[in-house]
Amino acid sequence: MAASPGPAGVGGAGAVQGSGPSGFAFDSGLEIKTRSVEQTLLPLVSQITTLINHKDNTKKSDKTLQAIQRVGQAVNLAVGRFVKVGEAIANENWDLKEEINIACIEAKQAGETIAALTDVSSLNHPESDGQITIFTDKTGVIKAARLLLSSVTKVLLLADRVVIKQIITSRNKVLATMERLEKVNSFQEFVQIFSQFGNEMVEFAHLTGDRQNDLKDEKKKAKMAAARAVLEKCTMMLLTASKTCLRHPHCESAHKNKGGVFDRMKVALDKVIEIVTDCKPSGETDNSSISIFAGIKEFKMNIETLRENLNFQSKENLSAMLEVILERTEDFTDSAYTSHEHRERILELSTQARRELQQLISVWIQAQSKKTKSIAEELELSILKISHSLNELKKELHSTATQLVADLLKYHADHVVLKALKLTGVEGNLEGLAEYACKLSEQKEQLVETCRLLRHVCGTEPLEITCIHAEETFQVTGQQIISAAETLTLHPSSKIAKENLDVFCEAWESQISDMSTLLREINDVFEGRRGEKYGYLSLPKPMKNNANLKSLKPDKADSEEQAKIAKLGLKLGLLTSDANCEIEKWGDQESEIVRCGRNMARVAYSLYLFTRGEGPLKTSQDLIHQLEVFADEGLQLAASVQAFSKQLKDDDKLMLLLEINKLIPLCHQLQTITKTPLQNQVFLKVDKCITKTRSMMAILVQLLSLCYKLLKKLQMENNRWVSVTNKDSVDGKT
Repeated sequence: MAASPGPAGVGGAGAVQGSGPSGFAFDSGLEIKTRSVEQTLLPLVSQITTLINHKDNTKKSDKTLQAIQRVGQAVNLAVGRFVKVGEAIANENWDLKEEINIACIEAKQAGETIAALTDVSSLNHPESDGQITIFTDKTGVIKAARLLLSSVTKVLLLADRVVIKQIITSRNKVLATMERLEKVNSFQEFVQIFSQFGNEMVEFAHLTGDRQNDLKDEKKKAKMAAARAVLEKCTMMLLTASKTCLRHPHCESAHKNKGGVFDRMKVALDKVIEIVTDCKPSGETDNSSISIFAGIKEFKMNIETLRENLNFQSKENLSAMLEVILERTEDFTDSAYTSHEHRERILELSTQARRELQQLISVWIQAQSKKTKSIAEELELSILKISHSLNELKKELHSTATQLVADLLKYHADHVVLKALKLTGVEGNLEGLAEYACKLSEQKEQLVETCRLLRHVCGTEPLEITCIHAEETFQVTGQQIISAAETLTLHPSSKIAKENLDVFCEAWESQISDMSTLLREINDVFEGRRGEKYGYLSLPKPMKNNANLKSLKPDKADSEEQAKIAKLGLKLGLLTSDANCEIEKWGDQESEIVRCGRNMARVAYSLYLFTRGEGPLKTSQDLIHQLEVFADEGLQLAASVQAFSKQLKDDDKLMLLLEINKLIPLCHQLQTITKTPLQNQVFLKVDKCITKTRSMMAILVQLLSLCYKLLKKLQMENNRWVSVTNKDSVDGKT
């Protein structure tokens, strides 16, 4: 019988268990937090349970006996190979050497015992050698199996501690170098230390990326992703903010800007260590599970238990739970950004839910004393009614929050305030700075409150954590943009101050783009569509299967190459956001142009995630397949635009044909690159592919915008022609 993962314990820990009719069951009692440990154990558990749970017939065929012996030997050989790896890890980690070696010895002895107890040759002379085999008594093999699995689990968890130790060591290096960077006073010294810092950050990113993919607990995985995103984006900010301070050492706003970056990175580094060591600072409370949707889910589960057990819940408990949920809806009804219609509907559904709970309680009291069929049916109807009301409330809250986000993203798509701040900076316009800083603060508060509302309707804890991350990012980055703009306004001719402001503005734009993705994911969960699951990688092993770019190349990726790919990827992500904004303008219009554009944007976004070491693309074949799809969609888009151009006047047609003539060669070039063998030029090939994709996305954005304007123009001309024709017809009748 195959083993399966046991139920998750506190903090996402679980035990690998196997059981069968013989009464064998294994639970190590040790917490398993990572998938790599769990998946290493599962085949072993499966083999042992197969071995133990064979039928206890007194007569067995030679075939059955040979099969049992083969399984016993396979277990012993697998344990032997495993022990060698364990001993190698022990030799590299002196602080854990003794513990690992003891567990390895136990595992080896247990494996040998299982091989001996399943040895068919011992059956030929049972009296002479006095051996007890599995065929006469299973007690010995069950005992050996438990010892084996327990010791193997210990080795795996000790190996897991090695990974945690590596992450802590790497973080300490990064932190020590950061402290040196904070104190430098010369450009030359800064450049030397920053080069070291960059290499250490790349190593830390690889270790934590593997760990993130390996974690079983989706909530911890999301927290790790958020902390890593902060570190990734802050690295460039740290560079420009530090250079600005060195160039303008007496500028207070420059020091404030730099201090904010260092503080945020230190918090993120601490957060990573909290996640990998599974510890929480004293006094910290977990606020990630206070959403309305989580409350409604728990409430509905509680009322549904009444079908089975009328005394399982108390009336006071249910009333209190509902009040907590409805109290949280005040975040929506009290918000200045909620429309009058949405506010009224939320209040109406809240009143209805209270009324229906009172009705349910009334029927429930009757059902406890009268056990009749009619009362049972009435109770069922009351449960269905309040469930329906809460579902309607969920729909209304989801609609309110997501519509608000969509409107905000559309409204801020052009980043007018950021452009104005840059302009006032280079002009040295302090009055303009004050005006646009105030506008950015208003925008920031609006986005922060929207993130809070969105958090209530996420539907999953990982998405709630992403909302919290977005809220914190807008809060911090908004302040940092203002301090960077102030520095530039005070030093309008400073190129480094201008570059610094650009970097912070890019971070803001990137977070706006991430909000579009978050909105799509929340809608996917609400509509019952779920995202991809990623692999797991973090156990130490000789041939580590690193994610994405690293998996395409056996040797260690060059940090400069990775930085270049990441930079190209960021630009691709921003173009994807631009394309989505253009697609939204078309609304519900059915168009082949929009369909192709949407598909291209979807592929481009998966390529962007790939450059960050995230997303569904894992291998070179995944990447090539998506690029082939992208090129095909590009050619289909060109054909669709060409067909549309036939309806237009010559001047308008020419504008479209010029863009198509740029797109088609790029599609063919991309197809050629994907067919070229990989050999050892992986990064060069990825670089070329992302560059071509980016160029095609820029044309896509241009084409979507142009086609939309020309379509509107065509419709207006057609309407005018119809209007004139109708007027002439009426005049003729007169």
